[in-house]
Amino acid sequence: MATILVTGVAGFIGAALAERLLRRGDVVYGVDNLNDYYDVNLKNARLARLTPFADFQFLAQDIANRDLIPQLIARRFDMIVNLAAQPGVRYSIEHPHPYADTNVVGFLNMLEVARHSQVQHFVFASSSSVYGANPKQPFSEQDNVDHPISLYAASKKANELIAHSYAHLYRIPCTGLRFFTVYGPWMRPDMALFKFAQGIMAGQPIPVYNHGNMVRDFTYIDDIIEGVVRVIDQPAQPNPAWQEGDPATSYAPYRIYNIGTHEKVQLMHYIRVLEQSLGKTAILELLPMQPGDVPTTQADTRTLFEAVSYAPQTTVEQGVAQFAAWFKMFYGFSE
Repeated sequence: MATILVTGVAGFIGAALAERLLRRGDVVYGVDNLNDYYDVNLKNARLARLTPFADFQFLAQDIANRDLIPQLIARRFDMIVNLAAQPGVRYSIEHPHPYADTNVVGFLNMLEVARHSQVQHFVFASSSSVYGANPKQPFSEQDNVDHPISLYAASKKANELIAHSYAHLYRIPCTGLRFFTVYGPWMRPDMALFKFAQGIMAGQPIPVYNHGNMVRDFTYIDDIIEGVVRVIDQPAQPNPAWQEGDPATSYAPYRIYNIGTHEKVQLMHYIRVLEQSLGKTAILELLPMQPGDVPTTQADTRTLFEAVSYAPQTTVEQGVAQFAAWFKMFYGFSE
């Protein structure tokens, strides 16, 4: 049993991770500022699934608040999983400052908590967005990621760099996880699948960018959580064979992993599967590519498998069906 701080605990991935940790017997302390970037009722509904657990404590706070640091240090966590972040590629174009506040300042604050608490492992959410303009497929942790094409991606790359400095200076084991297009029940309303479901059920056109010529490595939430838990339990170690030019490992206790399926799925197939799961046909609004977006993502997952013997198992057909069932239940759509 470990005492684990999970930031962003009311979020899509944070709530799912906290529930998994609680069910296996860990003590979870959750922090979330419950901001109104999207429907707070959904965040509260996720939290309501956690509050019955006796070993769950929640603090409504912003990790960018420096006054939070001594409060958390006093609690002495074994591990920290930093999932709190301002998400969204497109939102960052119109609203840049929250990305600096939460994703950079807040991230630094949590590393300070880790430093003074002498945690066994600091795990943090990065993103496939860091691959930016990289034309090579599949994306590998060994690839250069110095050309982000959105502020969101740049903030996640900054997280990786800052974490490495703390791994070097204070020997804090730090592991960054590059998530690839996570979806499933309880997902955020600003994500594509959720927007598609809303539009389809309302009989309204759904926006399909790049005229549908998009490919994604869609990763189901349960697969993400299994990967995260396995990584949590295996603190990063120095790589004695490290050589300059390998950005995924280090002479310091530091690791970067992709978490994806390695499967390329056409966006139009994703939409067709959702139509079948909802029992309704979509009205498509075909639009050009959006700034900050990329046409294709695919994860090279060999490094994660070698480290924790895990590869995602859920097919898009299975995962989308689970999401659709939840969506109809949560929003009261009758069969």
